[in-house]
Amino acid sequence: MTGHPPGPLWTGRASNPLQWLLAAAGAACVALGIELAVDNAWTSGFVPLLMAVTGCLAAGLLMVYGTIAFVYVAVTIDAQALVVRCGHIGLPRRRIELADVASAEFLPRITPQHWGGWGCRWRPEKGTAVIVRRGEGFELRLVDGNHITVTVDDAENAVRVIRAHLRTLAG
Repeated sequence: MTGHPPGPLWTGRASNPLQWLLAAAGAACVALGIELAVDNAWTSGFVPLLMAVTGCLAAGLLMVYGTIAFVYVAVTIDAQALVVRCGHIGLPRRRIELADVASAEFLPRITPQHWGGWGCRWRPEKGTAVIVRRGEGFELRLVDGNHITVTVDDAENAVRVIRAHLRTLAG
């Protein structure tokens, strides 16, 4: 890896097009909230109307944000670090120095059920994960003992690149 030209050594991405259904449901909730606010023919009073409008808008905006933030994950590995970016906004974003990585393992089958769903997850016994779909990914064990799991296409090659860099650091 020494003498490698600047730029990424490996880039990968994973997406989940089914999450766009959540965006459609979120947009429908926002539209319902706006409709309730504009056509306020409720005879129950102002407080129930306000609660319904607020609930629809909040639920809809959260679903739309969840889609925009976690519809895909992009991973870039260069000679110094691994960067994980989520969604169209690029947040959350995590940069992990390769010098801080103790080992990397290819995982052929990761499911959202193992982590409690899609998105950024943390479980005390497993560490941190970015899960956007079921399928292949990798797990990093950091020198401080933390674990990071990411679902990404072509994860086996990502692990090869990371391991090659770890051998260079050890040598």
